[in-house]
Amino acid sequence: MATTPTPADSVSIAPTAVSHQHQHQHPHLHHTGRRLRHFLRPDGRKVHIAGSPDEAEKLKRTLSVSEKEGTFDLVIHGTDEHIEALRDSHQWTEGRQRRMREEHGNVLDEFERVIRELDTLSEELHAVSQHAVQLDASFSKYGYSAHLRTRDSPEGSSNNSTYGDGASSIPESKADWDAERGHGQIMSFYKKPIVRQYFHKGLLWRAQEAQEVASYELFVDLLYVGIIAISGDNAAEHATGQSLLKFAITFILGWKFWSDISVLIAWFDSDDILRRFAVIWVLTCLLGFTTNMADFWEETYASLIGFYLAARLFMACAYVWHGYVIPMVRGAMIANAISVVVPSILWIGSIHVEEPNRQALIWIAIFFDLFGASIVVAWQRAGSWLNFSPRLLEWTKKRFEFFPGANIEHKIERTGAFVTLVFGYSVVALLYENNAAFGINAFFGKAVLGLLQAFAFNWLYFEIDSFNLHTHAIRRHVFSALTWMSIHLPFIMSFVISSAALSKLVLAHDTPNSDPETLYETYLPRSEEAISAGQRWFYCAGLGIALACMGVISKTHVYKTIPNQRLLKNKRLAVRFAVAIIFICLPLADGLNSLELIATTTGLVWVVLIVELLGSTCVHETFWNDCRGTCQYSAKCRVTKKELEASMKNGTVINVEDIAKREKEESGGIGGF
Repeated sequence: MATTPTPADSVSIAPTAVSHQHQHQHPHLHHTGRRLRHFLRPDGRKVHIAGSPDEAEKLKRTLSVSEKEGTFDLVIHGTDEHIEALRDSHQWTEGRQRRMREEHGNVLDEFERVIRELDTLSEELHAVSQHAVQLDASFSKYGYSAHLRTRDSPEGSSNNSTYGDGASSIPESKADWDAERGHGQIMSFYKKPIVRQYFHKGLLWRAQEAQEVASYELFVDLLYVGIIAISGDNAAEHATGQSLLKFAITFILGWKFWSDISVLIAWFDSDDILRRFAVIWVLTCLLGFTTNMADFWEETYASLIGFYLAARLFMACAYVWHGYVIPMVRGAMIANAISVVVPSILWIGSIHVEEPNRQALIWIAIFFDLFGASIVVAWQRAGSWLNFSPRLLEWTKKRFEFFPGANIEHKIERTGAFVTLVFGYSVVALLYENNAAFGINAFFGKAVLGLLQAFAFNWLYFEIDSFNLHTHAIRRHVFSALTWMSIHLPFIMSFVISSAALSKLVLAHDTPNSDPETLYETYLPRSEEAISAGQRWFYCAGLGIALACMGVISKTHVYKTIPNQRLLKNKRLAVRFAVAIIFICLPLADGLNSLELIATTTGLVWVVLIVELLGSTCVHETFWNDCRGTCQYSAKCRVTKKELEASMKNGTVINVEDIAKREKEESGGIGGF
């Protein structure tokens, strides 16, 4: 005789995030953040729960086919019917529990205690085991890394969740309470800084909470709007080799101001007044640096470098101070301070050397400024290149056992913000004021073409190259991470110099229907009868280098492979590099006027964009239809068929870290992410 089903016999939960496939091993395991999908009433009828009215309609059509009429109820989550059904089943289950307690007594209490202990142990085992690493693979926006762990778990639990992008196993109510607890507190003048995330023995330990962009970080961006405009306009005004050299030096040094502030904020959490004062000091130095950029070649070089060194040496002192108050990362902080002091000595020496000999010291110092941190990271990793001295290798591992890291999401967001400033400058540089009754002329046409060009670059960088991303460059490999971070500087510099030259081309009256008298009086002196060869090279070569750098940035990522795709990513990138070469060679066609030059470059940029859009679609689908429902992506994993068969036969789980060891590329990013 079949027993009547009870509410406890059929309860289903649906994940709101990633589904854990190991429920069969721990059927009693409590999974937070999941929603009940159906349960049974005391009379045996199954209650199905829909999340929305639309889902209810779809579920109703499905159940009418699979279930007999009258054997189920359908309710919408959170409605009165849903609550009433839950209360009925809850009361019935409580009554059943009381009857069982009266019948079995202490045996039931012992059974419940064992279940609670088993739940606790199972959750902890799931958190720390390699099994969790294998199944909780964080295929997130920036790719999976088995070398990520989270810290600061509730009640001291060693929660080693591999959700590297901020997910945690804290119940939602507990996380909300922790967030609300911070409301109403005062801001102290000084708080002991905390390392946000750090590397330890190959694992990146991260705070569970997401790192938000501070308001003073956005304030720094506001100042850079002016810096980009001043440096670009000064270079394009007199497009010569010396102007390009001055632009490169000042822009690189200005970039270091920005990156220093970003590193200090990303590495350490210290939400106090002193942190704000530190940012104000760096911004003050940056402002002084900016006011001395225009004439630094002849008169203001000492002042320019003085403000730069004031900010850089302040950062060195900040590193030493953080190493003093946080002994865990003392070795890393001292090494970073040394990487600042060494080029500072060269900068001081360059003040006392005349041109052109000064350039040697300048560029050696720039090299150490740009790559000093990378040298420290290479030293910290202590690879096979230190095997010649076992004592040195052991000393390095001991001193750099803990190394601070930067949050990958924060790093990408801040870099994207800087790129946005550059694209914004390119749009602002196009603006002019018209003085004619009917202003549709060559000036307006060139401005529109420039706008289309900037929009296409923005589309390529922020959307096309982030579409179908499998693993971000920072998380892919050390070399790809360093390449991604390093290539952004020439990309931004070349686009700024190109945009500055474009602003001059827009106002040039070397084309038909471009009467300079139609310009407003403040723009009339800026309009030139012909564009110089230097402006052609600044515009075209800058645009070509920027496009090529974007191709390199895209190449550092790993993308999902979509079967039946019209053009694979590598072929689309080949088109991009070919167009970049055309841009660089385009100034040789000196017969093109400003309108023809801008029209040619804009057309080629949109060719690259259209190739990306068409090439990413499926072969059996038209461009006008959505093929996402039919396309699938595949990924390669070095697991043999015999290993899979043995795993299924023995009921074991293949460890993803063992697979990762076989790969030539090392997972986990660089000293920072």
